[in-house]
Amino acid sequence: MAFFCGAVLVLAVFIVAPLQEPADISRVPNPVKSAWFLLWIQELVSYSKYFAYLVAILAGLFLALPWLPPSRVADKARWFPGDQLFVNIMTLITLGVIVTLTIVAMFFRGKNWAFIVPFL
Repeated sequence: MAFFCGAVLVLAVFIVAPLQEPADISRVPNPVKSAWFLLWIQELVSYSKYFAYLVAILAGLFLALPWLPPSRVADKARWFPGDQLFVNIMTLITLGVIVTLTIVAMFFRGKNWAFIVPFL
């Protein structure tokens, strides 16, 4: 872990962060997009403001994930245990939806948040 942290620090010195110029209220970009890790939420609430509640409920469920459902075998950890199949499937589906929404928001949104096809 120390080697990885050191490598990241060395790379940070040589690779410039892709930041834009300082914010200027007279020149607002269109569309204004969130950071890449929040784009899926921005995409979700662009459909309806009520999806923000879905994000809050999802965050609560993921906080409770270690206890849903209680595992029968507590003595050893396993990836994707069979007795938690439903939780595993729902977690993988949620991951897929988040990745899909992030890709749509990053590459398929144009001016005024209109849906575009970037290759045409």
